[in-house]
Amino acid sequence: MGEPMAGHLLRAGAELTVWNRTPEKAERLRAAGARVAATLGELGRTCEAVFLCVRATEDVRACLEELVVVAQPGTLFVDHSTILPQGALEFHEWLRGLGMRFVDAPITGGSMGAQNGQLTIFCGGDSQDVAETIELVRPYAKRAERVGGPGAGQWMKMANQIAVGGALIALCESLCFAEKAGLDLSQTHELLGGGAAGSWAFENYGPKVLRRDWSPGFTIDNQVKDFVYCSEAAKRIRANIPCTELVRSLLAEMQSEGKGGLTTAALFEKLCSS
Repeated sequence: MGEPMAGHLLRAGAELTVWNRTPEKAERLRAAGARVAATLGELGRTCEAVFLCVRATEDVRACLEELVVVAQPGTLFVDHSTILPQGALEFHEWLRGLGMRFVDAPITGGSMGAQNGQLTIFCGGDSQDVAETIELVRPYAKRAERVGGPGAGQWMKMANQIAVGGALIALCESLCFAEKAGLDLSQTHELLGGGAAGSWAFENYGPKVLRRDWSPGFTIDNQVKDFVYCSEAAKRIRANIPCTELVRSLLAEMQSEGKGGLTTAALFEKLCSS
């Protein structure tokens, strides 16, 4: 996700420094004109705004621990990762105490959204910091909005992932049913996707199901991680998310079978194998 987003910033004329834990992943950005920092600390010393896009809460914490010891007061940290809402709130308070700024700005739209510059971004933080963030992310955002104070971006992302889980199982369950009923899957996908059953999952994951293409995309491993966060967040506010818990359990079973690196649409196979 980070590479195409950075590419949009370069094409918009931004002066960009990048860093990746796997150095070779930054080479195409170097060729496109980005400066590649040798270390995360080097990046932190030279940038007024730092964008993070990593996997989990603990990864964000590890990056920030390296960055804050070298960053200048007033540095704006924007986190595009999906993490625990409580973690985002803690990071905001921690950085504010150091004279720095933090906006939780998780993204949705998938890898294609990043490549096409059509991501939706949920921003949580102080209004002035979010306004600055929205201007910076315009090259790769279809829509970016402030959804509340610190942590609110992650609460909105949890709501998003809950809806994603429901759409995923609906797609896989529907097409599995159609296949077992002897219906033509291509015709089923076309007809249902153009009516009331249509969804982002039907449009984007449906073709992968038809091809039995389980390459990511968004992996089962990452989706389960997000659903764990949804569960923890739901417990904190006493919300019931039974459908999400069902999808989480099914995907976790696939993880245990060594399928965590597949796209989440591979849930179709699990449902049809029973």
